[in-house]
Amino acid sequence: MRDRQVSRGARRAREFEAFVAGAAGRLLHAATLLTAEAPDANPRARRLLTLALAHTYARWDRLHGEDPYDCARQYLATRFARATWHQYGAFGRMRPDPRSPLAALGPQERLILVLRLYEGVAEEQAAALLGLPRERIHTICDRATATLLHPTPRTAGREVAPS
Repeated sequence: MRDRQVSRGARRAREFEAFVAGAAGRLLHAATLLTAEAPDANPRARRLLTLALAHTYARWDRLHGEDPYDCARQYLATRFARATWHQYGAFGRMRPDPRSPLAALGPQERLILVLRLYEGVAEEQAAALLGLPRERIHTICDRATATLLHPTPRTAGREVAPS
């Protein structure tokens, strides 16, 4: 019995290590975009990634065919949203690093843009994940994209107040 548990634990560890080797880079990049930190100086993003991976590892045996990447991405997004809400109040203002490609966006806009465009999550899934209407997700994503593609002198290099 003990040998079986040891064997199962070793298999679980190998599977999780393989998952981390394949997914951690992309998840770290998504977390860095969310936190609007510079790619070479991203302690909040690394902490967010560590928490998401720890959560995924804790659920590893209960995933039962679910994609572990989806589990980690969902935790990453909800943890970012919750932390931003509690720390800054209702997706309040954070001070993004000006070197971040999404520095002109607010936290909610960054979250939706990363989910929709970087991660390829459908509007319906993003709406369900964030508890917002699908139309609101669509509007925020369109506005964030327009802000990035056509910065005004008022928003160039500065964060825009979230709605």
